[in-house]
Amino acid sequence: MAKFTFSEKKDTRSGFGDGLLEAGKKNDKVVGLCADLTGSLKMGAFKEEFPERFFQVGIAEANMIGLAAGMTIGGKIPFTGTFANFSTGRVYDQIRQSVAYSDKNVKICASHAGLTLGEDGATHQILEDVGMMKMLPNMAVIVPCDYNQTKAATIAIAEYEGPVYLRFGRPKWPVFTPADEKFEIGKAIKMVEGTDVTIFANGHMVWQAIQAEEILAEKGISAEIINIHTIKPLDTQAIIESVKKTGCAVTAEEHQISGGLGESVASTLTANHPAPVEMVAVQDSFGESGTPEELLEKYGLGPNHIVEAALKVISRKK
Repeated sequence: MAKFTFSEKKDTRSGFGDGLLEAGKKNDKVVGLCADLTGSLKMGAFKEEFPERFFQVGIAEANMIGLAAGMTIGGKIPFTGTFANFSTGRVYDQIRQSVAYSDKNVKICASHAGLTLGEDGATHQILEDVGMMKMLPNMAVIVPCDYNQTKAATIAIAEYEGPVYLRFGRPKWPVFTPADEKFEIGKAIKMVEGTDVTIFANGHMVWQAIQAEEILAEKGISAEIINIHTIKPLDTQAIIESVKKTGCAVTAEEHQISGGLGESVASTLTANHPAPVEMVAVQDSFGESGTPEELLEKYGLGPNHIVEAALKVISRKK
């Protein structure tokens, strides 16, 4: 059993804001665009440091995507910022046509994703965005797990050539990854070594998986935890190698069961190394208003739900 501890909780959106500032200091081609949510996206420090490179477009998300696409033609690296619901569902046509199809170097940065948005309720708790974005050709999709990893991912995507969807959240969450850990797009991170079952997780669900691993260890079950922070391009080698060892897998994500991490892992294993898979995700429903913790429990995304899935999938092994 691996012990993970944390000394503080910080929201992943602050990781984005701090990462954007660092990326801006490293490269003067980095520009920020925001749809009237500068404070919520924590883009204020970038705005203060580089006022000439920050563009407040107002509540006009489609226009923001078009502006960002145009800026890439002049060599800029635009980071667009708004809530995940507005970053995808409201502007999917503009992203498909002007960014993905055209392979423009736009970084679509989406905060307040998933159930942990909390009290704002179902209309804002988008749970389909990963599926929508991973289906677009040319689009990289990244879902970091805590403040440190979100900051590192934000810096890394500034150096990556091509469209990126970066998904992060609103609540304060345990900070448990090293501040100096290198972020490699498309390279999964093994958090815990195990032999009986592999738990693949991303975003806030990595911490849930870590807690589940401790419960499983007390039951004498050795769980391997792999942080799949990049859903596309997917680290298929890490998935196959781990499941060849453990013989089964659980996926855990703050997303609909359709279209997200679970489907990516399952299709990889089906094609390369068939094995039992159980998916911990939202079961084809919308969310509702509540605290992040209440909602994760109600919709089956708590540590004990991961434990239940692990016990079930282990029983399915031949």
